[in-house]
Amino acid sequence: MKKILLVEDNETITMGLKYSLEQEKFYVETAKNIVMAKAKINKEEFDLYLLDIALPDGEGYEICKYVKEKGDNPVIFLTAKDEETDIVQGLDMGADDYVVKPFRTRELISRINSVLRRYDKETANENQLKCKDIIIDNNTAKVYKNGREVIFTSLEYKILFMLVNNKNMLVTREQILDKIWDMAGNFVNDNTLTVYIKRIREKLDDKEGKIIQTVRGIGYRVVE
Repeated sequence: MKKILLVEDNETITMGLKYSLEQEKFYVETAKNIVMAKAKINKEEFDLYLLDIALPDGEGYEICKYVKEKGDNPVIFLTAKDEETDIVQGLDMGADDYVVKPFRTRELISRINSVLRRYDKETANENQLKCKDIIIDNNTAKVYKNGREVIFTSLEYKILFMLVNNKNMLVTREQILDKIWDMAGNFVNDNTLTVYIKRIREKLDDKEGKIIQTVRGIGYRVVE
């Protein structure tokens, strides 16, 4: 369930919008001023922020700036101000959309869903590594080749992730050994690393080393 913080000082708008959003299966917290909003932002993280601009103790721009300093979470402004300078100021601060009052609730919900889909896609892409027909999903620590899951041990996964995360770049054996441990908590030695690389290649059907290339005497390189 996506969590939304609605910052609005008009109680009628707040109650109506909160009800409509909850009917769409959103979890909604509300605040009527900057102080309340910051307190809730410090207490929990939200998936999206709906911010009125004209608030009793300042402007919603301040909350937008506060949110963006903490992380890249989507912000939509709700405001009666429709001057181009106001819209530009909001977008320049990192807002993702700007909805002018009065607005249709269905239109706002559509915009919310659109913004959230874009962020979800960007986040998913950030947590996926791709190389040729291989996809590494870092959210689930799973590896897929041609759409089929390939099972790796924890240490095999760590080695493969490191190589693919540095694809087209040389990764020395020393760099790998410095970063990984075996399951007992001991450093993996040089000979054991060779065995792990061999197993990874076998599981990826890369026995000839076309994906994971050996740079003799130095290390390995995953090529696109």
